[in-house]
Amino acid sequence: MSLFSIKVIWIKELKAYFNSPIAYIITALFLALSGLSFALSITGRFPEASMRGFLFGPIGPIGAFFLIVLIAPALTMRLFAEEQKLGTLELLLTAPLRDIEIVLGKFFAALSLLTVMFGLTLYFPLLLYWFGDPDLLPILTGYLGLFLMGAMGISVGLFSSSLTSNQIVSAVLSTATLLLLWLSNVTSTLGDGELPWASLVRFLAMSEHVRDMAYGVLDSRDIVYFISLTAFFLFLTVRAVETRRWK
Repeated sequence: MSLFSIKVIWIKELKAYFNSPIAYIITALFLALSGLSFALSITGRFPEASMRGFLFGPIGPIGAFFLIVLIAPALTMRLFAEEQKLGTLELLLTAPLRDIEIVLGKFFAALSLLTVMFGLTLYFPLLLYWFGDPDLLPILTGYLGLFLMGAMGISVGLFSSSLTSNQIVSAVLSTATLLLLWLSNVTSTLGDGELPWASLVRFLAMSEHVRDMAYGVLDSRDIVYFISLTAFFLFLTVRAVETRRWK
């Protein structure tokens, strides 16, 4: 595996993002909605000097964590689908590049843009320190949770994009998958909570693995969960691209 080849794809996709309105529109929407969540959390009836309102949303689920479920599909829907539709994927696959290099290059490009979006929200904790005295650990673990969940969301979106030449279908498929993973713990209440399937469903729920991080609790099981699912969906994407190569 060549790091240079990955870098070439990485830079190519980053340029494609910033040469189109999509990066600016999605970034503006993310900052607006997450900023609204933050503002409501520190100006409501029970204001608190923390980032939990920004992460989970003071009213309903519309916080930064949930926004990843909507943003990751929008960032990744074109990465393979557009190339399949335009016929440029065949040209890319005939280049001296390995499938894993193509997948990782596109993955890091989308993740880089998402990381920039997270970085633009750092003025929220700076405001907290200016006007209050928040705990540092929950802020650090909260941003770590955002990054890990973002990486997993990008991998799911990348896999969905590799399955179709239609960007809308890709976005719907990845959004549905992420929503299922986010809300899967809800189904565990339909039965006895002590049953094995209920424990498994709760473990698969993303919301269960980021909740502790928002409170400053860092559990190795949560980190392993996100890294494992990210690697799993990237593996599936590589296999999907391989099937395209031999068609």
